[in-house]
Amino acid sequence: MEYWQAFILGIVQGLTEFLPISSTAHLKVVPAIFGWKDAGISFDAVIQLGSIAAVVGYFWKDLSHITLGSIRAIRSQNYKSQDFKLAVAIALGTLPILLVGLLIKIFVPDYDKSPLRSLTAIAIASIVMSSLLALAEIFGQRATKEKRHFQRVRVIDGILMGLAQAMAIIPGVSRSGSTLTAGLFLGLDRVAATRFSFLLGIPAITIGGVVEFISIVKKGFGDIGVGQLAIGLFSSVIFSYLAIAWLLKFFQTHTTWVFVGYRLIFGALLLTAIGFGWLK
Repeated sequence: MEYWQAFILGIVQGLTEFLPISSTAHLKVVPAIFGWKDAGISFDAVIQLGSIAAVVGYFWKDLSHITLGSIRAIRSQNYKSQDFKLAVAIALGTLPILLVGLLIKIFVPDYDKSPLRSLTAIAIASIVMSSLLALAEIFGQRATKEKRHFQRVRVIDGILMGLAQAMAIIPGVSRSGSTLTAGLFLGLDRVAATRFSFLLGIPAITIGGVVEFISIVKKGFGDIGVGQLAIGLFSSVIFSYLAIAWLLKFFQTHTTWVFVGYRLIFGALLLTAIGFGWLK
């Protein structure tokens, strides 16, 4: 991998990790379009740590507030505290994807080459998730007859959004897309669903990235040098932060329809390219 390729993949990771369009799908498709060698799931997971650094930095005040508030709630046995509920929601919501990831590690050791990571699977997942996001946009808040803000996130929201997050093991599903979709179905407003999606992703992506980084260190970096990883991480941090700030501002006045359309077109074009043999 060339250094400039690592920089571009870091940009792709940063821009797509928190937008509901699937970072793993784009990290798979972009090299295929340009004829680059697939960097693999380990490289993808490691540069995701750049996205985690960005989201932790952006939400540092929220994280500190939730952590300290939870400690105070435990000490005073005030388990109805919203900070405590948010902490529990994040903790319980993280368990499904960790369990699925562990099962895959144990029973599907060659998952990197699994058909679920094929371009065809990515295209189908993108179209399916586009449809679900459209349904959530249309029916989610209407069905609940209310728009709940961030301070009204419940523990059950965390659990159900966590189950949706576990679907992101399949490239093309999108971790942020699946959790945003679930949040809208649950009646959260777009900003609340997006904020909680970001916070919910911190433990899962951090653990996944650290595990894969340790794996790379043990096995050796192979074709991926430390320099390439560093450059990928750097560009991932910068563009992840920009994507987070932009998306939260965007959803204050806009719907998710632009992402519904993008994912539908992305999946359709990908299937077309595969059908004509332009991509394999």
